[in-house]
Amino acid sequence: MELNPKILKMWSMFGCRNAFGTVLTELAKENESIFAMTADFTKSTGLQKFSELFPDRYLSAGIAEQHMIGLASGLATEGYQVFACSFASFIATRCYEQVKLNLGYMQQNVKIVGIAAGLGVSHQGNTHYGLDDVSLMTTIPNMTVIVPADVAEVAKATEALSKMQGSAYLRVIGEGGVPMVYQDDYDFEIGKGIVLREGTDVLIVANGTMVAKSMAAAEQLAEQGISAEVINMHTVKPLDTELLAQAVKGKRLVVTIEEGFVHGGLGSAVGEWMMAQGQMPKLIRMGVEDKFPHAGSYEYLLEQCGLTTEQIVEKIIKNK
Repeated sequence: MELNPKILKMWSMFGCRNAFGTVLTELAKENESIFAMTADFTKSTGLQKFSELFPDRYLSAGIAEQHMIGLASGLATEGYQVFACSFASFIATRCYEQVKLNLGYMQQNVKIVGIAAGLGVSHQGNTHYGLDDVSLMTTIPNMTVIVPADVAEVAKATEALSKMQGSAYLRVIGEGGVPMVYQDDYDFEIGKGIVLREGTDVLIVANGTMVAKSMAAAEQLAEQGISAEVINMHTVKPLDTELLAQAVKGKRLVVTIEEGFVHGGLGSAVGEWMMAQGQMPKLIRMGVEDKFPHAGSYEYLLEQCGLTTEQIVEKIIKNK
């Protein structure tokens, strides 16, 4: 799928979930095996047009995520490339057992899509924040886990997953007005991180919305004489350890940044790899600590969790 600045700018205004629905609809025009399912979130997943164009390849299972995963597994057995979608806070937790056994254990060709991940739903509170989804999905054997940085990467990841066999979790994070990390088309490969900025002092490894924050932080750090390298680690599992092995060389500090719980997420994956290597730089994991944030505006939540650009810069300077 060809991407251009005009399309990406428009998609960024409407948000990542709409970009996902638009791309999957376009892919389904060429690939008749693509089947979409939601748990009563047709419009929220951007799949309204899909449901109208392909009524025989779309199903709303209602507010029944566990049932939906069972149906998805059955459809995959019949040869469909299934994308099962719901809020990240629901699809990663409410039907965890079904995902683990029906998909991971059975190695079914089903892609789980968690929309409204992270803190983006702001005032809806902890019942709707998707903060533990990456932690849960990465523990399941045979499960690929992808966290796109912006609308362009949502499009790229969706297309890549439509060609991949096996189970995967796509974390669709960010609401409307998503900052653009990629202004034009680019090469994307599952399991391969992307160096967005070269640096010599500090290595920042981020994904999701925190990629744009990390790039902004690197700019501010440069003004203070600190050279920061930024990697977009869009795939948490499998982790691109080959890229990490090269990137950590000569660095004084490694910082992971994610909009989710630090325990079991990107920071844990990077930390576990570093621990196994022996002598490594100091590691700082930034994300949502061991707490439930108080509901409020998105910016208030980021500040509460220490995830604003200014807080990222401050923490790196303090620990460099």
